[in-house]
Amino acid sequence: MQTSKSSLSALTLGAIGVVYGDIGTSVLYSVKEVFGSGYVPFTPANVYGVLSVLFWTLTVIVSLKYVVLVLRADNNGEGGLVAMLALASQTVKDKPRLSSTLFLVGMFGTSLFYGDGVITPAISVLSAVEGLEVISPHFTRAVIPLTLVILFLLFFVQKRGTAGIGKFFGPITLTWFFCIALLGIHQILGHPEILAALSPHHAVGFIWNNPGTSFIILGSVVLCVTGAEALYADLGHFGKKPIRLAWFSIAMPALTLNYFGQGALLLANPEAVKNPFYMMAPSWALLPMVIMATMATVIASQALITGAFSVTRQVIQLGYLPRFEVRHTSVKETGQIYMPLVNWGLFVAIALAVLLFRNSGNLAAAYGIAVTLDMLITTTLTFFVVRYRWNYPLAVCILATGFFFIVDLAFFSSNLLKLFEGGWFPLLIGGTVFTLMMTWRKGRDLLQERLHADALNLREFLESAWRHPPTRVPGTAVFLSGEPGTVPHALLHNLKHNKVLHERNIFVTVRNHEVPWVGLDKRVQAESLGGDCWEVLIHYGFKNEPDVPAALAQLRTQGCMFESMETSYFLSRDVIIPRMSHRMAPWREKLFAQMHRNASRVSDFLHLPSNSVVELGSKIEL
Repeated sequence: MQTSKSSLSALTLGAIGVVYGDIGTSVLYSVKEVFGSGYVPFTPANVYGVLSVLFWTLTVIVSLKYVVLVLRADNNGEGGLVAMLALASQTVKDKPRLSSTLFLVGMFGTSLFYGDGVITPAISVLSAVEGLEVISPHFTRAVIPLTLVILFLLFFVQKRGTAGIGKFFGPITLTWFFCIALLGIHQILGHPEILAALSPHHAVGFIWNNPGTSFIILGSVVLCVTGAEALYADLGHFGKKPIRLAWFSIAMPALTLNYFGQGALLLANPEAVKNPFYMMAPSWALLPMVIMATMATVIASQALITGAFSVTRQVIQLGYLPRFEVRHTSVKETGQIYMPLVNWGLFVAIALAVLLFRNSGNLAAAYGIAVTLDMLITTTLTFFVVRYRWNYPLAVCILATGFFFIVDLAFFSSNLLKLFEGGWFPLLIGGTVFTLMMTWRKGRDLLQERLHADALNLREFLESAWRHPPTRVPGTAVFLSGEPGTVPHALLHNLKHNKVLHERNIFVTVRNHEVPWVGLDKRVQAESLGGDCWEVLIHYGFKNEPDVPAALAQLRTQGCMFESMETSYFLSRDVIIPRMSHRMAPWREKLFAQMHRNASRVSDFLHLPSNSVVELGSKIEL
């Protein structure tokens, strides 16, 4: 029992650092942007109304939607949009058209993650460093250079992994929540009447009296839920109970106290609207709070970067992106990875956002469209899970998700007003990633069709080979094939050029499935083809680590004497030649060919020993 409590405490502390780092730093800019928008006249009644709207936004979107409802929709213990997408598409697999539509919508939502992932670190770190301006206007010129330096250092250290510093994330973020709660309490004690804004009637009254203004400022109000999707995305790392416990016992109380503290400060000093968070702090605490805020935003950004690596690998496993170089940064945790291309691509985009928008106020205009559209997509997919997987009545499903859909739609519609002020930026990034995903998937499908059309039947080929058997040489040959039952190109080239066949031949097809994990008991399917030849299917989920030699070692229990030291792996290195067919636009064919050419080596992706790999090239026209 003691061990269980200790484990729960550790997981809860970890969740505070990783899951709530992002939403924990939203206090830096949310209230400032709502009142700084110029749409809300500064009156005590409006302060009460805005605070009430912020509090109930946190309650409805984070507490009720994500913590209570969405966390229940786990895919074998895993969360995140990719897991939800796989879960929703599986529940309607008997409706192929609906399943493919949901998958398309889900992949678009996944691509928007990258747009959100660029804006969030930029606005978080920049708003933290802007605290220097409160200390002295002379620091204004240093804000952008210092922000870029901090971001560069953050991305530079990624290659070393987060195992060493990760253990500090929870304590530092817990200290951050403690500090912002204290700041809020200090101000609330001066104006305790501000706590009346906890009542929803202030939010309802504000919206009723100012419907147009309320709709417009929803685009700024949504800033208070930055990082809400992380609740669901990190489900597999921490579990439901620690995430819920961390939210209701630490994160939400601290955020609420700080927001209401900012409201109390505004009642006492309307001039504080320029930067209410930092102006809550006494002068002696300003510099320590800037340092503390910077550390908190760096941790929040770190969690997002790690999430980008994880999501990218999952999308690759699902077949919607080419293989990227993956480096493991921990010998104990397989989930701790580093992807150089994703890392520096994110940094360039974030640095561009900082230089383009210049301050957190301008970045706030860019934030919202991508994340609210993601929220809409999550709600839509949740409906299909509740309806078809949990088998609840239609009326219950509509009630359970319809309310959240209306709320999400209101926030998304409001954020559309910011489209030309900067909202186009994350949409452009998300749209670019989505185009790459769809081009890769379409190109792969066309490539498979072409290979299948030209393929020879494996059994018939082997039967003909036994009539005039080639020279057999000692050892085992493993031939990777994209389609089971067909002759791999590498085998044909090997026979053509080397005119030999190994004494033992294994024809391997790797299958990736729309589930997070495939257990070892279901990893390998093997069938003997005679003549010491075997056809093998290896199954992986989108969170499994592909390792073909480790999977083939299981063949020993099925009668196939696999010895890794005597094995050679034969791969076909295809070169794509665009032929400008009507099946895909010419620019997409060229793009696919370029993506295929630049994909990382399949031998690295499948963990094949480099000194045992033989690659045989061939040209294929789409």
